[in-house]
Amino acid sequence: MDMTDCNGRRGAGALRTGLLLASFAAASAASATNVTTYHVDALRTGWNQAETVLNPSSVATSNFGLLSQTPLDEQVDAQPLFVASQTIQGQGTYDVVYVATENNTIYAIDANSGNVLLSQNYGEAVPISALPGGCNNNSNNMGINSTPVIDTAAGLLYVMTYTYEHHIPTFRMHAVSLSTLQDTISPPAVSAASTYKNGKPISFLSANNRQRAALLEANGNIYAGFASWCDINSNVSRGWVLGWNTGTLAPLPAAKLMNQKSRTPDEFFLTSVWMSGYGIAADATGSLFFITGNTDYDGRQYNSTYNLAESVVKLSPDLTTVQSFFTPNGGPNGWQNFDRDDTDFGAAGALLLPDQPGAYTHLAIAAGKGGPMYLLNRDSLGGLGKASVTLGTYENGGCWCGQSYYTGSDGIGRVVASTGYNVRVWRVQTSASAKPTLVLESQSQGFNDDQDPGFFTSVSSNGTTADSAVIWAVTRPSSGNADPQGVYLVALDPANRQQVLYSAEAGTWPFAGNANANLVPVAANGHVFVASYGNLSIFGLAGPKAHKVAFHAPPAPVPALYPGVSHELHGMVTAITATTMTLRTRTGSVVQVDVAAAKAAGNLAPPAVGHAALVRGNYDAHGTLVAKFVVHQKDNVGLWGSDR
Repeated sequence: MDMTDCNGRRGAGALRTGLLLASFAAASAASATNVTTYHVDALRTGWNQAETVLNPSSVATSNFGLLSQTPLDEQVDAQPLFVASQTIQGQGTYDVVYVATENNTIYAIDANSGNVLLSQNYGEAVPISALPGGCNNNSNNMGINSTPVIDTAAGLLYVMTYTYEHHIPTFRMHAVSLSTLQDTISPPAVSAASTYKNGKPISFLSANNRQRAALLEANGNIYAGFASWCDINSNVSRGWVLGWNTGTLAPLPAAKLMNQKSRTPDEFFLTSVWMSGYGIAADATGSLFFITGNTDYDGRQYNSTYNLAESVVKLSPDLTTVQSFFTPNGGPNGWQNFDRDDTDFGAAGALLLPDQPGAYTHLAIAAGKGGPMYLLNRDSLGGLGKASVTLGTYENGGCWCGQSYYTGSDGIGRVVASTGYNVRVWRVQTSASAKPTLVLESQSQGFNDDQDPGFFTSVSSNGTTADSAVIWAVTRPSSGNADPQGVYLVALDPANRQQVLYSAEAGTWPFAGNANANLVPVAANGHVFVASYGNLSIFGLAGPKAHKVAFHAPPAPVPALYPGVSHELHGMVTAITATTMTLRTRTGSVVQVDVAAAKAAGNLAPPAVGHAALVRGNYDAHGTLVAKFVVHQKDNVGLWGSDR
């Protein structure tokens, strides 16, 4: 992608100077709005509507730029959080940005200077070699993978850590002080139990589950969704939604197991809740909304009572009752094909729109890897049905992503979709009697990347003041010779056909790997925060001395191979049978792979002809690679690691 400096130029220099002076004056007079949860609020709108400093006019000047860069100890997959006027014990009061890393470290950073005020590590992170199959769509250390949530009234930050305790991967829920970063309650290990549909008990297994979806605080509880590691150990890995009381961290009596089937033809279960890190959402009544992923690839194991895969789910606050759901059914965009092709719905999150005028007040947006983007009535999601049960279907270029929302100066709501490689703004057209619709209002230029399509946005504005809204996006890295690669912060003007106001490198990301950069920019109090691979970047208005800082990321260690595994091979799948597949490597050689043992052990993420796979195993006397693990790999050869 061409990401040269695209600062917009609006009007004469005198006008820009006047606008900047006004912005600085507003900054000193305005009270900052905290960003304490993923995508700003429990609806997951991503909209900070109290930003008085940053607007298209101030961002599109040479005075906006990178202010500082803070080195961190590992990759950051969690969104930064912001609290204004926070007391840090023994140091004073600061505007603080809280950042959590995959090393199980939380940083409290001065949002104005970038200086580290406090940092606290919560235990050894789980190494990639201890993950099922050496799962590689993540960092080489797995610690805090999801976005925490802050309760400013209680002075607490709730966070889920993943620690390697006596060589056992363990999830723990923490409630830490905002002023000291110390635990206020002894952090309990995550445990849960449920039953299969045949009544037999099943227990939650920390070693086989991933906690990727952002945490949610609602109903006096903290909620978390769980998924799998690269769809490996799929014979035991299942999607869960769990909850804890905020006051005691006691687990809720009920645990929602998304797949209660005891057997499937391929012993492949899942129905994960991961959503590329997007958070479980909650409406004003406290009901929870999320999207589930794929299950057994035979395309026959969906069940609306016992295995609610490939679905938007509305769940009661006590986790006992599915109140409503929507599952795409039939045709190329049905759950059957999503399961067979691993184009799962659950790669993206569910956006809840604020109350709308007209016949349908409560709306939701959902999109996934495949199929369209759906407009849904969240009072009654529609059940198992074709597109006709939805309020509307719209273009989706593939979504490892989640939508944002804001209201324009005309009082009309907008959905900001970042599916595929563009940002699209859709106007929410409502009616007193008819179904609402989405009307495409503008589309940005394409932002190319070599990872999966879709990326994340947020929106800032001064309420619904005209010409105050800015759409912020962090692109994923594109191919090149350097590793790590740069990720870019892009600012767009939705009122001016999504003109690019600003673009610049915001951080780095390990390119020779399989982990998507699902990075969410946070705009608050005249600053924009982007956390990435070993870095926090802070952007804002700094006058003509705005400067660029060199990025220094920590080295990425090469993961150890699994015990009993001698080789690791990447390639494109050219043929598949019941027990074998044919792999064409980067050098053009053809390798036959026996997948029977990996499949029997639940260590096979279903391959697809024309797509890439990573195989770990040993060669037999006939030159066949006998696989112990088969996982998905990105189709771009430049993203493949070394064969060995």
